[in-house]
Amino acid sequence: MQNFRNYYDILDVPRNASNEEIKRVYRKLARQYHPDLNPGNQEAEEIFKDINEAYDVLSDPGKRAQYDRFGKYWNQRGFQGDGVDRPQSWGRSPEDGEEDYDFSTFSDFQEFLDHLMGGRKGGSGDRRSVRDDPYRPGTTKTVYTPNSPGRVNAEARLVIPLEKAYRGGWERIRLEDGRSIEVNMPPGMISGQRIRVPGQGKGGGDLHLIIEVKPHSFFRKDGLDVICELPISPIEAVLGGPIETPTLDGWVTMNLPTGVRSGQRLRLGGKGYPGSNGSRGDQLVEIRVEVPKVISTEERELYEKLKRIETFKPRANLPL
Repeated sequence: MQNFRNYYDILDVPRNASNEEIKRVYRKLARQYHPDLNPGNQEAEEIFKDINEAYDVLSDPGKRAQYDRFGKYWNQRGFQGDGVDRPQSWGRSPEDGEEDYDFSTFSDFQEFLDHLMGGRKGGSGDRRSVRDDPYRPGTTKTVYTPNSPGRVNAEARLVIPLEKAYRGGWERIRLEDGRSIEVNMPPGMISGQRIRVPGQGKGGGDLHLIIEVKPHSFFRKDGLDVICELPISPIEAVLGGPIETPTLDGWVTMNLPTGVRSGQRLRLGGKGYPGSNGSRGDQLVEIRVEVPKVISTEERELYEKLKRIETFKPRANLPL
């Protein structure tokens, strides 16, 4: 287990640094070591985690005060729970009106702070990362009790592609404060939906992600139905038969009826958007017959031959 680290040293700021100075240095370091700017660099990723951990404590007045108060215990080996027979309670004595702590039950200083601030319980077995939480849509605000001082919920708007909203799954999100977290998003998200991420707000509060589904260049939603416009050739329109068409699940084979028309809609059952009750809409494929602008010499010869033998007269029944 890792012993306490000097967060002031990690950010390279003096102990009396102002909040503005800490924020300015943090932003500079976060940009320098951000994983997106250092792909594959494990050392940069570890430094990025360290500076985020340091900033999380030093930017919060309550956590910083607790850190400054208990920081003298960073180098006490008993805190690591290494099995050496030594006193393990180094907090203020009960006579002073404060709790006596067994530091060996904490894996690091952050966990100790979380215990003091009413966050995660002491003991390494109770720690949870963002990836460990099953996030589900939430529409209500959390009401905190008095034993949770300093916790503030935060909101962030998240714009995601339609395909990602449909599938859900793990998504890496970069927050405005420079942190990068991974959230397990539910499938079938819609614009306006709120996703609650526990513990990622200020001071251990919750982060509420407000979902905005980005319009797609090919698919569009109508309730639970998904609509698309599929171009086909004149030959495909006349002869019909199986053709490939994209869906949110990938490409599937669809049978065109003989003589299909532009604007005609064909239905793919169960290939639409998922609903909250487990149901699913359909995909409506709107046909658009496309005429080629450039054809080969051989194609032209065949089209001219077809014109000579064609029996279809599209203007024979004009009301004139």
